[in-house]
Amino acid sequence: MNFNAAFRLDGRIALVAGAASGIGQAAANGLAAAGAFAICADLNAEGSAATASAICAGGGKAESLALDVTEESSVASVVRDTVARHVSIDILVSTPAVNVRKPLLNYTADEFDKVLRLNLKGNFLIAREVGRVMSAQKRGSIILLSSIRSVTVEPGQGAYAATKAGIVQLARALAAELGPVGVRVNCIAPGVVETPLTLPIKSRPEWYNAYAAKNALGRWATADEMAGPIVFLASDASSYVTGAVLFVDGGWTAIDGRFQPPV
Repeated sequence: MNFNAAFRLDGRIALVAGAASGIGQAAANGLAAAGAFAICADLNAEGSAATASAICAGGGKAESLALDVTEESSVASVVRDTVARHVSIDILVSTPAVNVRKPLLNYTADEFDKVLRLNLKGNFLIAREVGRVMSAQKRGSIILLSSIRSVTVEPGQGAYAATKAGIVQLARALAAELGPVGVRVNCIAPGVVETPLTLPIKSRPEWYNAYAAKNALGRWATADEMAGPIVFLASDASSYVTGAVLFVDGGWTAIDGRFQPPV
């Protein structure tokens, strides 16, 4: 292995779902900085176009597409157009998610469907479509976004946690099925990250600070801090990593976090 080039992605095509903001935007920026051509896709077409424009202004390579990961036809169209323009898809990063915070006994069926439709079905649809391309290529890296909520939960997070645990098993199944043809599939599991999804918490200092105190580093992550782990999983530096869950949580899942006893 050329260790100087292990983390480089020069010449590779990276499709990033959810690139208009948050972790998706950070992923697109990080992948482009490592040399990839970033296809910035999002339901918010204006936002994904802004991400692509900023990458190009900074000397990177990118373009944008409108994408609704919950619609099979939209996913198929984006994947088809990307392959038509660029021949291959070497990297997929899928980040879209939604959360309805309320106790499960108060959930409506429509709310439950909303969370599962985006978080689980959306990831399935795009991973399946890109997986078919990568299977034919006999190479590629798929990176799905799970969460610390795949292993630890709190009141009001039941449906969201179920989808994030489901994403892990989806990724593991794909890793098992696609490994023989050279395609790797992994998950990033963030802790508390400042994104549009968590913005309501930031406006409540007691809640925000309580979450910060739950991890070993005592703070929230920025979305940009997710880019490095994503680039790692996309690159040859992780060539023997598949079916894995990389927790990027400031130590949240490693420590108790609730109380420092006098020892």
